[in-house]
Amino acid sequence: MNEFKDMLTVSKPDLPDFDRYVAALRDIWELRHVTNRGKYHGAFEERLAGYLGTDHLSLTCNGTIALEVALRALEVTGEVITTPFTFAATAHAIHSVGCTPVFCDIDPETMCLDPARIEALITPETSAIMPVHVYGRPCNLAAIEDVARVHGLKVIYDAAHAFGVRLPDGESLLAQGDISILSLHATKVFNTVEGGAVIARDEGVKVRVERLLNFGLDHSGLVVEPGTNGKMGELSAAWGVLLLDDIDEAIAHRGRVAARYRERLSKVAGLTLPAPMPGVIPNHIYFPVLVEQDYLGGASGVQAGLVDNDILARRYFYPLISNIDSYASLPSAAPEKLPVANTIAEKVLCLPIYSTLALDDVDRICDHITAGALQGVARTATWGR
Repeated sequence: MNEFKDMLTVSKPDLPDFDRYVAALRDIWELRHVTNRGKYHGAFEERLAGYLGTDHLSLTCNGTIALEVALRALEVTGEVITTPFTFAATAHAIHSVGCTPVFCDIDPETMCLDPARIEALITPETSAIMPVHVYGRPCNLAAIEDVARVHGLKVIYDAAHAFGVRLPDGESLLAQGDISILSLHATKVFNTVEGGAVIARDEGVKVRVERLLNFGLDHSGLVVEPGTNGKMGELSAAWGVLLLDDIDEAIAHRGRVAARYRERLSKVAGLTLPAPMPGVIPNHIYFPVLVEQDYLGGASGVQAGLVDNDILARRYFYPLISNIDSYASLPSAAPEKLPVANTIAEKVLCLPIYSTLALDDVDRICDHITAGALQGVARTATWGR
């Protein structure tokens, strides 16, 4: 138990200033408005949309509900083409609304859905494509939109990793497709402990999203369709309002961590670091490396060595979603149909990166990876969405 407490102490998610958060809690307590779109919910939604450069943003209780509501708001049915190289929530959301995930292989450079492989998977039952901006790296937006337009498909971007990412023209990566969703879980670049958001293309879709998030109630208080309870509460919204003040420096430090990793590891034979995407303004949410099998036993061997030295590196994403029992029987899940995704999943390892990680600790992590000399670096937070 003491070890677990120590892990939480050193790997806590970004936290708002304690005194300011207590003051916000007192304010919420005095207002007696703790949910149902109160003062902090409204302020946070407006500020977040402004920061991200998006319109028609709706806050949610988590990113998984955001995905489910997005699918329902666009009346998606039948089959949804998506990637197997993602967290389980992507496929689970498709399944939860009564649809079938159809797995498409990924591009070896971006590690996102390969648009060249989408068309062969389209059937009369296909109604949508759900690409994932893996590690906050943009999908091939133009190519995906072209396929969707030709075949009349909806595009819902799982942008759980993409907080604050900007395209070369300065546009928000979240302002793409028919809908994008965001995760604000404690393990993300920016968090509300638990939370998420739906970013719709137009006001009409946002109105339906808001209704679905609130039991199907319209503005008059009548239930006009089946909905869910997906609202963000005031305590989470207040957390978000305060953390927004410090997010730029948090992302900047992540950038320094990423730069140090690149400096130390980019020329190590046996390791491949995915190249930065030209012109894209990243958020440095993860730092993935691809480990060859003959380098210290591959990704699993390096991970085990790090764990032995109290460093929690994670295999995002291994195993592939298509290889877990829940989905492995689907025709699209056959490994021979997903050769790139299976190869990358076998090699991938995400190194610790967070806004309070000292550069000296980054050096110690790199020392261990390159020479096995590391002793005792703090663990990072666990995954969730």
